[in-house]
Amino acid sequence: MTDLTTYAENTWCPGCGNFGILNAFRKAVSRLEAEGIPRSRLFISAGIGCHAKIFDYLALNGLYSIHGREMATVQGVKLANPDLMAVAFGGDGDAFGEGIAHLLFAAKRNADMTLIVHDNGVYGLTTGQYTPTSPKGFKGPSTPKGSVEEPIEPLTLMLVAGATFVARGYSGRIEALADVMVRAVRHRGFSFIDVLQPCVTFNDTYKKYNALVEPVQHDPADFNAALTAARRTDRLPIGVFYEANEPVFHQELLGEHNPTQQRLARAERLERVGHIATRS
Repeated sequence: MTDLTTYAENTWCPGCGNFGILNAFRKAVSRLEAEGIPRSRLFISAGIGCHAKIFDYLALNGLYSIHGREMATVQGVKLANPDLMAVAFGGDGDAFGEGIAHLLFAAKRNADMTLIVHDNGVYGLTTGQYTPTSPKGFKGPSTPKGSVEEPIEPLTLMLVAGATFVARGYSGRIEALADVMVRAVRHRGFSFIDVLQPCVTFNDTYKKYNALVEPVQHDPADFNAALTAARRTDRLPIGVFYEANEPVFHQELLGEHNPTQQRLARAERLERVGHIATRS
């Protein structure tokens, strides 16, 4: 299946921004293969929500995780086999709500993985409740008079948490999003992409995003410039905000050891267990 198509029927709403993310990632995988990175090295996971259906639509190795835990799942996979290139897909409620502790520690550790957040500002699968990124005043089933909370700013959060690759994309700019995805997967360290993704059913932001998105203008090596750009509200820059080369978690922990390739034979493991049991 050269285009990554699976048997699964696509059940996203017509016009959903998730289609743009799916198509961008397919393009990114094709480009990575052209650069010598086979799809067999890619390992994907997803949380729970509309975003997570992307797992069903990509013919790639991986597993489903639970709500907000995809960051922890792929970190475990990366520790077991550092040769894999781990990619997690999350929703804004999934990543910044249920999964925020896992997200912060993945960034803090500089875990060698990519997280792509489908950020539509709404819990779409459960019919439109507000999420941590919904704007103040957002009206939905759980906030009929409007949310009184200020939203989380994902890029600022990731920058101060220690992520070494921080980017924003827009599902309505597929080629630009694919470019960012390729850079994120190739980056050694924690790569974070916040994707502006309209939900046509519960939070249709196409008109707003089409008017406000523009390419990032600053040097991604400049951390302070990245913070300034992340805090802008008059425009929505898209592209790579920040990129730095820092030691990665699995290498700091394991060195060059690969547990899946350098494990002991079964007989030797049993013999060692027997010696331990005898001593105790």
